[in-house]
Amino acid sequence: MMGSEPPSSPQVVEEGGDEEDEELSGGEDAELRTSAGRGSVLTRRGITLRVLLKDGLVEPGDGVLSIHYLGKNFVGDLLTDGKIRWVETGQIFNSPSAWATHCKRLVNPAKKSGCGWASVRYRGEKLVQYKTSWLRKYQPTADMSLASEGEEDEMGDDEEEEGKTAVPAEEKNRKSKTELHDISLVQRRGDRERIPVRYCTLGTRDVARDPHTLVELSAFSAINRFQPFNVAVSSNVLLLMDFHCHLTTSEVVGYLGGRWDTTTQLLTVLRAFPCRTRLADREAAPVVEEEICQNLFMRGLSLVGWYHSHPRGPALPSLQDIDSQMDHQLRLQGSSNGFQPCLGIICGPYYHGNQGVASTITPFWVVPPPEQRPNDYGIPVAVEVTYVQDNFLTTDVLNEMMLLVEFYRAAPDLVNFSQMWSPDTAILDKIKASLSGHAPKDQAYSQILEHVYNQLRSIQ
Repeated sequence: MMGSEPPSSPQVVEEGGDEEDEELSGGEDAELRTSAGRGSVLTRRGITLRVLLKDGLVEPGDGVLSIHYLGKNFVGDLLTDGKIRWVETGQIFNSPSAWATHCKRLVNPAKKSGCGWASVRYRGEKLVQYKTSWLRKYQPTADMSLASEGEEDEMGDDEEEEGKTAVPAEEKNRKSKTELHDISLVQRRGDRERIPVRYCTLGTRDVARDPHTLVELSAFSAINRFQPFNVAVSSNVLLLMDFHCHLTTSEVVGYLGGRWDTTTQLLTVLRAFPCRTRLADREAAPVVEEEICQNLFMRGLSLVGWYHSHPRGPALPSLQDIDSQMDHQLRLQGSSNGFQPCLGIICGPYYHGNQGVASTITPFWVVPPPEQRPNDYGIPVAVEVTYVQDNFLTTDVLNEMMLLVEFYRAAPDLVNFSQMWSPDTAILDKIKASLSGHAPKDQAYSQILEHVYNQLRSIQ
């Protein structure tokens, strides 16, 4: 769901035109080949993807091109005319430079160039290697430095960014099309005490590190940044999300629908869409998510984020959550021509470290690591949010609550609502108190919700 269908008329993107490795137009390419021929030394600029295609060093194909940058993967199709189609959005790029610049700016807006031939891989090998192969085949007496003219620094920078192992393009292609399913299919660890760590103690990514390690949030000011957007969240969103997270001892997931105003840079979250499926249920997840996608469309809303619960632990992101959030930010950003934020929310209903009986609700975002430290984790930062009190509890929300009750009614991990949360408070009373913090202005909501609470009592 985070992705988007390729547009019917693909947009041709021409970025990175100031770079030396920008592709020539068809006419320039033909003129260069006619005047120079293979007997003359082609300049680095003259060896284009069209040249490599014509001479059989590369072949057109789906998912054969890839970029790995700051831990993020991008997959592209090589077209017969030497252009590149980004699999995620269907956008067409005239050159490796244009595609690389566009993708890298999604991850790191400060990136000024894409280092295309040093960044883009064809079937796992950097394109610059195919330039070298062309020169060795057709101009064996040429200075091999022509193949990397002006690219030595680029390759040095990107070598660290891309790491030492290449992921097969087919695998990247599959990953790019899973969209939001991987949120709801991740099998998360059972409840146990997890002590949060400070981001500054993490250092470089380490495969031996527990992906469920919790990380304390930083403030935008602490990393010398301003929050790049404003957020307003409806009280009905919080009420439904909080209710969903209270029903089970297992982690739950849902999506957030709303609107993004590019003029005011305001993200308004208007509706929560709980996933009524088990996290590991691969068969049910696509059906549930398609239903949510249709609900978003019918209400004229856009997908603006996601939420999940940490039932008995702190409402802080794990390393796994940080990577997931970064992926979803990139997908939402890549689905349009401009910047669009993706909000992550974590709800901690049953953590005894919470103050009082209310759940802890944590909105967060992830800032990419510094470009000079591409193998670090993304930086989780707290998002300042304005909470807007709705006038009344909508029928949509009430119906969704009843559907959730029915879904979890026979679940083995259903919470025992008659148990005591504290010496003087039953769990059901704790839920009521937590939800009262998201009450609408119309006080009749309490009588309406009593019907829902009676359903919870009847389960026991």
